[in-house]
Amino acid sequence: MTVFKKLSVCIVSLLVVMQLQGCVAAFGAAGAMAAKVANDRRTVGTQLDDQNAGRAVAYQWAKSDALKAQTNLQADVYNRVLLLTGQAPSQALIDEAVERAQSVSYIKKIHNQIRIAEPIGAGTQANDIWLASKVRAKIIADERVPALQIKVIVQDSEVFLMGQLTNLEATTAVDIARNITGVARVVRAFEII
Repeated sequence: MTVFKKLSVCIVSLLVVMQLQGCVAAFGAAGAMAAKVANDRRTVGTQLDDQNAGRAVAYQWAKSDALKAQTNLQADVYNRVLLLTGQAPSQALIDEAVERAQSVSYIKKIHNQIRIAEPIGAGTQANDIWLASKVRAKIIADERVPALQIKVIVQDSEVFLMGQLTNLEATTAVDIARNITGVARVVRAFEII
């Protein structure tokens, strides 16, 4: 076999292995998602409706040029409860964001946690992503808390926790998050069951 043929066989073999690894990763991700959906205390229909409601709120905000240009807003829905987070430079813009969110009829309750401030920059957003991953990791590692029932949102080092938990589970989750370096504040948006 020539050197060229040997090299070609090696390259093709490497590509096949890489493709198979991609399949394993895809199956692993699909399995993890199926486990999350199956172990959620919400019905599958409610999970989908929550996702759609979050998108509906974002769509309402997108209709406003002022909200698009001047704010950093996030809408998270868990069991028909909407958590609004982010920054807006004025109370008028916050009021507009809340009013537009209220137009989504699926929502039964709104927690407005939008702060009057200039939108955070990319560096702060990156830190928030890192902080959220630390909070999730600590919650997953603690057997007292059903990690799959908790949604973690971080905005400007503030941690917001959503989900359906018992009072003890909620208190434990808040204590875990509160004791992580870099967390400025923890806000409970739980539905206590």
